[in-house]
Amino acid sequence: MTITAALVLYAVTWFMTFFIVLPLKLKTQGDMNDVVPGTPRSAPHAENVGRKAWITTGVATVIWAVLAAIIISGMISVRDFDWRHVMPPPSGL
Repeated sequence: MTITAALVLYAVTWFMTFFIVLPLKLKTQGDMNDVVPGTPRSAPHAENVGRKAWITTGVATVIWAVLAAIIISGMISVRDFDWRHVMPPPSGL
């Protein structure tokens, strides 16, 4: 795995994890009965984005390490997803 591939894998993993973590324990202004004029009732009541970003970083790093280990070890390769047999045979055969 190249450095660029590792960075792209981490970025994708981080953002996917962030979008999963973002709505957890969300309290809306409607839930708290404290709606600021000009905002929808579904707007967040408190800003927890920084805390959720740190949680995301920790979880995404663990997930990325597992995915990178699987890719580097060769347990799963691109050839495993060649269901239509479009790729040429490996050069070693």
